[in-house]
Amino acid sequence: MSLYVMKFGGSSVGNTERMQRVAKRIVEKQDEGHQCVVVVSAMGDTTDDLIDQAKLLNPDPPAREMDMLMTTGEQISMALLSMAIHQLGREAASFTGWQAGFRTESVHGKARIIDILPGRVQEALRAGKIVVVAGFQGMTEDGEITTFGRGGSDTTAVALAAAISADVCEIYTDVDGIYSTDPRIVKCATKLKEISYDEMLELASLGAAVLHPRAVEYAKHNKVRLVVRSSFNNNEGTVVKEEATMEQGVVVSGIAYDKNVARISILGVSDTPGVLAEVFGELARAEINVDIIVQSGVQNGEADFSFTVSLAECDNAVAVINNLKGHLPYREVTSEDGLVKISIVGAGMISHPGVAAQMFDVISKQGVSIKMVSTSEIKTSCVINGDKLNEVIKALHTAYNLDAEDQVFVGGPQDRR
Repeated sequence: MSLYVMKFGGSSVGNTERMQRVAKRIVEKQDEGHQCVVVVSAMGDTTDDLIDQAKLLNPDPPAREMDMLMTTGEQISMALLSMAIHQLGREAASFTGWQAGFRTESVHGKARIIDILPGRVQEALRAGKIVVVAGFQGMTEDGEITTFGRGGSDTTAVALAAAISADVCEIYTDVDGIYSTDPRIVKCATKLKEISYDEMLELASLGAAVLHPRAVEYAKHNKVRLVVRSSFNNNEGTVVKEEATMEQGVVVSGIAYDKNVARISILGVSDTPGVLAEVFGELARAEINVDIIVQSGVQNGEADFSFTVSLAECDNAVAVINNLKGHLPYREVTSEDGLVKISIVGAGMISHPGVAAQMFDVISKQGVSIKMVSTSEIKTSCVINGDKLNEVIKALHTAYNLDAEDQVFVGGPQDRR
């Protein structure tokens, strides 16, 4: 008998018909002799609808009350799914995140997990029940309800799998598994049989939306075996594990992209010690995440430097920099949108020279200029104008021998939490 944690996203439980299909799938897993713990997201567009209602009443609602509101979506899903399982003749017990033992920081909207006390979950399993847990939520030591932010249900599932020593954590979504790139752009994208934690973490951080980076990081730290598969069919998914078997000739495993990119440039800054520390320290205090940073050469005691932030944070970042001008003189600050970050990822890049050079060559042959570059041992990222994104991805996919012979993509509605 194995212990499975099964996570189903919003599109997987988007209506009563899909809820019944999920319930049947869970019962079939139990019939195979396994214990089942299920983590669910809110149904379909429930979360977005709740946000819209809140903002109609208050354009800037308090974070605490938003958490009180947002957790109700997952609670609806857990109760309905438990009822569907009971209808199939099996016992199920539903738990909120805090009933399942999730203890978190006192940060509303993006709390991190401090500890998990899964006693009630384990007790229900010992009683032969299927356990259904609301994802995305926990509680502080002071009894305040919190949420984990985007991708929080993935994190709930992986963290719970680690806490109860589950054999496998299955993430059911609207696609067959992890693909070499977005199959909506490249129809011949290859579904990967397996991928390493490090490669998956890079892809998730760089824009691949199938798994959230926090969930992958948690899985890597706790060595949780992950399987990403579709809730709409029984096809084999992609295994995420410590080290993936490298196929012959495959240096790059995947290509990711992020359209949510803006570049900010500060021109004519005095080349004195502490300037970068002050600028990026202020941005950090404003909770603005900075990605790629590039500084140009110094001329006449002045330097220029550029960095990228998410498009949503661009205006705030510019405002922070403008507030520094009184004691940190610069000639000009500019911002640019309409950009994308495109990245190649692969463990094989470590031992194969020339991979980045090939990427630059492919991009140049599409008539596209590279604005910024960032590298690590297993990835290279380029910031480019977004108007030829699809052409660049297709060209890179072919250049790194990632094209499948046949179209293999099988997907359903987009599932993002």
